[in-house]
Amino acid sequence: MAVSRSTGRTVWGYLVSLAHKYTGHRWVSARELSDIYNYRRIDERISTSGQPTVAQFDSIRDAGFTSVVNLAPAGAENALPDEAGVLRGLGLQYVHLPVDFARPTQADFRRFVEALGALESEKIWIHCAANMRVSAFVFRYRTEILDQDPGPARADLEAIWEPFGAWKPFLAGHPDA
Repeated sequence: MAVSRSTGRTVWGYLVSLAHKYTGHRWVSARELSDIYNYRRIDERISTSGQPTVAQFDSIRDAGFTSVVNLAPAGAENALPDEAGVLRGLGLQYVHLPVDFARPTQADFRRFVEALGALESEKIWIHCAANMRVSAFVFRYRTEILDQDPGPARADLEAIWEPFGAWKPFLAGHPDA
């Protein structure tokens, strides 16, 4: 299977984030939102990324975000040990909706839609380990729930990766296999 350039870049960035976690060496600044791994601004209310660091969550709060939604399982290799505690300490609302990367389900998507509906008046940062899960969920949310043009939504998705495996039927809204 050929790997798209965006998928290769995302995998490389994920490995760099793991190196940072385990060595403490920082390759990028924590000051700018655009420095956060696989950052995408969707609109004035929603931005997405891979796993932010503790310092980057400070920047997220300072940029006016009030809520964080995390789709990565707690045991993801680059997860923060106590993300809920960190965000509580920063005064940010935290919603954890772990999604198995190998088996995204329609039930996962329904929980995501419900969570975003409950946060309708909030400025939301949505992340997972690498922004792969999130970019797929946000694509569906934009096209199915917000009824946005699929062209720009697909461009944001494909800037992060080219979905494969279980993600293709998930993106098409097919019932779980």
